[in-house]
Amino acid sequence: MISESAGAAAAREDRIPFYVIGAFGSIGLPLAALLILFGIYLPRFFVALGIPFAAVGAAVAIVRLMDVTVDPLIGFFMDRTRTAFGRFKPWLLACAPVLMIGVYMLTTASAGVGLVYLVFWLLVTFAGYSVLALGTAAWGAVLAPSYHERSRLYGWAQGIAVTGSVLLLLLPVFTRGAVVPGRLESMPVIGWIMAIAIPVTVAICLLAVPERSTLSSERPKFRLADYRTALFRPSMARIAIADLALTLGPATTAPIYVYFFKDVKGFSVAETGFLLVFYIAAGIVGAPFWGRVARRFGKHGTMQTASVAYAICQSTLMILPRVWPHHTPADALPTAAAMFAVGFCASAFLLLTRAMVADVVDEVRLECGRNLTSQLYAVVTTIEKIAGALSVSIIFPILQMVGYDGRENAVNTPRAIFGLEMCYLFAPIMLVLIGGATYIGYGLNSKRHADIRLALEERDSAAALETIAGPLPESGEPIGDASWTG
Repeated sequence: MISESAGAAAAREDRIPFYVIGAFGSIGLPLAALLILFGIYLPRFFVALGIPFAAVGAAVAIVRLMDVTVDPLIGFFMDRTRTAFGRFKPWLLACAPVLMIGVYMLTTASAGVGLVYLVFWLLVTFAGYSVLALGTAAWGAVLAPSYHERSRLYGWAQGIAVTGSVLLLLLPVFTRGAVVPGRLESMPVIGWIMAIAIPVTVAICLLAVPERSTLSSERPKFRLADYRTALFRPSMARIAIADLALTLGPATTAPIYVYFFKDVKGFSVAETGFLLVFYIAAGIVGAPFWGRVARRFGKHGTMQTASVAYAICQSTLMILPRVWPHHTPADALPTAAAMFAVGFCASAFLLLTRAMVADVVDEVRLECGRNLTSQLYAVVTTIEKIAGALSVSIIFPILQMVGYDGRENAVNTPRAIFGLEMCYLFAPIMLVLIGGATYIGYGLNSKRHADIRLALEERDSAAALETIAGPLPESGEPIGDASWTG
């Protein structure tokens, strides 16, 4: 049994310096901002350039469906990468220019560009984005080997990343209205900002975050049976099912966000953007908070707590009254506080899922003898993309069924407004609670992971000793030269 002092010493040894966490998390600044840019503002930008709305929607949907197949392929080759600079750094270095050029070409497009232009540069951009997102997620599992340190690393990294989304939304404040996301003339400026931020943050990460050389390590031999064993094991299957529910739940609110706060709560379109800042900014403090809670109570228990808390906070949006047409900024404070609370709870889902996948990586390495880090993280990133694509296909047919009209200045019936309200409030609540319930009886806890890490360390030490001294002799065989007596 490991003594308490030995465990404490091991924890101190595994603790990552904060400057390394900051450098590692810096890549999330442009990646998080790009999620807002692509999800909300870029489609409207291309519509303004003359491409029909339906064509823009179809182009984005086709590219996203094609993008779903990219992550498993990237993960396969990433796990086989062996270089003097490590496994992940070459991929980040190679894909940063791809993402930078793709973002620049999309945001600086001019009137008259066609659908082919949009599809091609979306494919380039999403390919670069996928490599960066998957590479950093998988790298974190190697960078933080211990159970609790992974919660700390992913918690701070996500908090840093959320800052990127907030900074994008606050550009009108910083520039005194000169640069506004979604405004036609502002998009090239935002593109330049992103094109500069991407290589700068990647360079910071590559220079400040250590990674061991993998040049001398043996290239793994993959078999299809290994993937089946890894991907369909009970711990990973639970994470996959829970991640789909926990990602899809909040995602169902995104396409109807403006509709809900405009038609149900009485805010203007401009004010809905102000409320979104509170939701996103909550992740800056929420992610590190949930990381600390997970260190004390375990990841899956913290995930269940966050799921219940999310359901409660999301329900408060129904209780809050509709604001008057000529309301004051103070009237929006209760809704802003509720949005902050919802975002605070939702910030637990992504970071804890990634930290739990890192534990499964160790479990697979011990039981199967295979390091499938990138492949297992590709499952998570693919699920997140699927959830994003499903959100519109689930919610929009329901709105059509209840008779809701989403056109500008449309007048909807009370029945249609009520249907919109139920979609925004109860669809995410039910899905998130299902996701939390999936972790009931989850067995890969801190104690189980400590045993796994100890077994891995013993096996790695034995392998290293065998490499240096040669194979251990059979029982009764003399060690070394039998004539040596000294």
